[in-house]
Amino acid sequence: MGQQTLVNSQLPVSAAAKVPHSLRLKFDVPLLLIVIALLVVGMLFVFSASWQYASLRDEPSTYLLGRQIVFAAIGSAIAIALSLFDYHRYQRLLIPMVVIILAALAAVLIVKDEVNGNVRSLASGSIQPSEFSKLAIIIYLSFWLFAKRDVINNISFGLLPLTLILGIFMGLILGEPDISAAATIFVLGGALFFMAGGEFRQIVLVMVAAVLVGLAIVAVSHTGQQRMSDFFNGLQDPEKSSDHVLRSIEAIVRGGIFGVGIGRGVTKFTGLPVPWTDSIFAVITEETGFVGALVVIGLYIFFLWRGLLIARKAPDTLGRLLASGITIWITFEAIINMGQMVNLVPFAGNALPLISYGGSSMVSVMAAIGILMNVARSSEKKPAAPGERSYSAVVDLRRGDRRRRVSRSRGPENAGK
Repeated sequence: MGQQTLVNSQLPVSAAAKVPHSLRLKFDVPLLLIVIALLVVGMLFVFSASWQYASLRDEPSTYLLGRQIVFAAIGSAIAIALSLFDYHRYQRLLIPMVVIILAALAAVLIVKDEVNGNVRSLASGSIQPSEFSKLAIIIYLSFWLFAKRDVINNISFGLLPLTLILGIFMGLILGEPDISAAATIFVLGGALFFMAGGEFRQIVLVMVAAVLVGLAIVAVSHTGQQRMSDFFNGLQDPEKSSDHVLRSIEAIVRGGIFGVGIGRGVTKFTGLPVPWTDSIFAVITEETGFVGALVVIGLYIFFLWRGLLIARKAPDTLGRLLASGITIWITFEAIINMGQMVNLVPFAGNALPLISYGGSSMVSVMAAIGILMNVARSSEKKPAAPGERSYSAVVDLRRGDRRRRVSRSRGPENAGK
């Protein structure tokens, strides 16, 4: 034993440090625990909300739960692979990725595979390209904004090309129509543009243009008109909200402080639409009460904190854009899903990330988690400059020289060159 200690003590410090480093994967443990907790909550309530539906279809009561487990397993495998894949290497994959996503979005409009009155999917509802387009736009814009960081506030080289990129994606998605996905992509584009150093006046200009376009879409879209009408009617008088919102509020009120008990909710059986997907937060609140709802909200708040902290500690601007974009996307989706249940926002029909049933949503979000993990791993291998390290959860991509464009990195950047 003493001989072994002597041998180890004689090893160079660098060699000794390599031994444990090579035996561990260095996942971000807090982020991993948050994701696992959300997945467990999702599995539990997907089963609670769907067992009767599955039985009525002459399927086993665990039918949707089993499929969700498969989706989560596939997503986890992809997340692990991406967590080990250097995010700088996505640059050579950008064009093929965008071409595939745009082709899939166009195929949705051509095939017109209608499921539950919507034309948003391929393969009889198995694949929803709009879900994958959200992650694709984050990756593409992060690289594009990083490469254009010196001319980002030039309208001809920055704002107009950005508008064109977002317009192509949003136009194809609105053709389905999927208003919530189009709105998400717009928010992501604006957020990334701002964090990359875009001028506030340009962002305001884009926002005004987006509002005008949104009003035009609502004017010609029956679905948009109905949802906006239900939203404003509900603000004036809660009893005039849409049936979906009324059922959701009924479930939430029934839950009270501590809920009626897991599996004992009844609203999911008496008219709450698609309780295992869009309305799963209402099921959670009915069965676990205000306390359970706070736990779920708290998990997303912790996810926001951890994601922004990873972005803050990223070794370069590209990593910060990727990490913050992914974090904002997943948090924004959660806020919209929970807010629509009580008519705080117009009904959008999007999933609750990592909790709602759905293969496309699960796989795309888990892939994003893998990229976020890789940014965290990269920050350990190549820490940011001392002036950039901070344990604040606020991502300040506009720091440094305080000029209107994004500051140059204090260390060598190894992407976009």
